[in-house]
Amino acid sequence: MRAFRTLISSLAVVAVLLTALTANAASRNFSALDRLMRQAVADSVFPGASIAVIQNGRIVYHKAFGRMTYDRNSAPADTTTIYDAASLTKAVVTTSIAMQLTERDSLDIHARVSSFRLGFGAGGKEGLTIEQLMRHTSGLRAHTYFARSCNTADELFNAIDRDSLVYAPGSKTVYSDLNFMLLGNIVETVTGKNLASNFSARFSGPLGMNSTMFNPPPSIMNRIAPTGEDGVWTLPRPRPLVNDQNAALLGGISGHAGLFTTTGDLSRLVLMLMNGGELNGRRYLKASTVETFLQPNNASRALGWDLVTPGGNSSAGHYFSTSSWGHLGFTGTSIWVDPKRELAVILLSNRVWPSPDNIRIRKFRPLLHDTVVECLGNR
Repeated sequence: MRAFRTLISSLAVVAVLLTALTANAASRNFSALDRLMRQAVADSVFPGASIAVIQNGRIVYHKAFGRMTYDRNSAPADTTTIYDAASLTKAVVTTSIAMQLTERDSLDIHARVSSFRLGFGAGGKEGLTIEQLMRHTSGLRAHTYFARSCNTADELFNAIDRDSLVYAPGSKTVYSDLNFMLLGNIVETVTGKNLASNFSARFSGPLGMNSTMFNPPPSIMNRIAPTGEDGVWTLPRPRPLVNDQNAALLGGISGHAGLFTTTGDLSRLVLMLMNGGELNGRRYLKASTVETFLQPNNASRALGWDLVTPGGNSSAGHYFSTSSWGHLGFTGTSIWVDPKRELAVILLSNRVWPSPDNIRIRKFRPLLHDTVVECLGNR
C-alpha cells in the first residue's frame, strides 16, 4: 500500500512537471514573431534583420530575416551578420566603460566637464556635469554636422567647446550626440586609451564578443550589412564604413557611434547587465553600479540608457514595465530590457539602406516588442 501511494505521488509530481513544461513550450510559440519579421522585410521596413530574445537568463529566440540589400541576388542575412550599431554605441560601449571607471574611482559622474576640457567652461557651461551628459540634460544642441565644417577631431571638440547652450542645463531632456562625443573624449583622457581598446580589454574581449569592433577590416566585409549607397555621402572625403559622418571624422571611433556588432555578441553583454554585472562566473561590474546606472530615479532617462516613455508611446511597446531600460540606433537597431519580466529584445537591422528617409521602423518597433511579449504569453 505504501509503495502504491509512493507511485501515485511520483506520478503526480511527473504530471505537474509535464504540465509546466507543456505550458512553457506553448508560451514560447514564436510563429507570430516569425510572421511579423517576414512581413517587415516584405514591407521594406528593412532589407534584413537579426533578432535575439532573452528570457530568464537564456536566449529563447535567435533568428535572421531578409537580405543584405533589397537586391534579389544579395546575400541572405543570418544571425552572424554584422550591423552598424549606431547610437547603441552610447549605451553598450561608452556607458559600460564609464560604469566601470566610476566604481574604480577613476571617474566621478558629478564632476564638471570643464575639469577635463579647459576650453569648455564658457557660455554658461561652467557647471555642466558628466551626469548631465549621460542623462541628456546638458543644454547642448541635439546634433550638428561638424563633419561639414571641421577637418580633424581637435577641430570638432574645439567647436563643441565654443558652442552655446540652447537651454539651461538640468532644465529639460534633449537627446544629443554631442553629449556622448564629449563623454567618449573624457573616457579616453582618463584612461589614456581610445574607446575601442578600452571596450575590448574591459568587456568585448572577456565576454567573447568576437564579432564586435570599431572599423571592421576589409577581410570581413561580406558579413557586414551596408547602410547607405555612396551617392548619399555628401562630403569631399571618401565615404567610410560607419554611417555616422561625425563618427567618421573621429576616425570611426567615437562615444556616440561607430560600433559594429551582432545580436549574439550583444546578448552576452545584455545578459551580463541583467545578471547584475556578472556572467559565467566573471564579474565585470558591481551589482550596485548596475542598479545605480539603470534605475529610473524619477528621471526621464537613466545614466546612458533610455527609459520607457509614459503613456504607451515608447518604442518598447505597451507591455514593457516602467522599470525597463533600453536604447535605439539610427541605422535600425535597438535593445530593450524589462527586468520585471527578465526579458530582453535585441534588434539589429540596416533600415537606412539605401537611404535614411525610410522611417517605417518607427511604427514597427513597438509592434515588435508587443508581439514578443504576446508570444511569451506574459502580458
